[in-house]
Amino acid sequence: MKYLHTMVRVSDLDASLDFYCKKLGLEEIRRKVSDTGRFTLVFLAAPGNEAAQIELTYNWDPEEYDSGRNFGHLAYAVDNIYETCARLQAAGVTINRPPRDGHMAFVRSPDNISIELLQSGDPLPPAEPWSSMENTGSW
Repeated sequence: MKYLHTMVRVSDLDASLDFYCKKLGLEEIRRKVSDTGRFTLVFLAAPGNEAAQIELTYNWDPEEYDSGRNFGHLAYAVDNIYETCARLQAAGVTINRPPRDGHMAFVRSPDNISIELLQSGDPLPPAEPWSSMENTGSW
C-alpha cells in the first residue's frame, strides 16, 4: 500500500490556492479540469516531497461545506516553527494555536481545515511573542 493524497473540498479555489501555495508554501503538481463533471482538481505538495499530496477539489456548482473540524487536520514539518508562524501571520493568517512550546502550532485554511505545523527535530526554546500568546478560535 502507498499513500497517494488527502482530498479537501474547497469553496473558493483562488482563495485556497493563495493560502496553500503563496502563504503555506505548497506547490501545484498537476491539475485536472472536468467540464462534464463540473469540477477542478488541483494536486499540491511541499517542495521536494511529492509523495505526500493534497487534492483540492473545487466543485463548480456552489455547495456549503460544514466546518473542517470533522475532517481532523493536515500536518507539515517545518524547519523553523517561529519563522513559519511569523510569515503566515504577516500574510494575514490567524495562528489559532501558537507554538508556545516551540514544537506545534495550528492554523486554518479559508475553508476551516486545520493545518498542524510541527517543528522538525527537537522543539525550539520558548520565545516571545509566542510563549505568552493565547489560542484564537478552535483548532
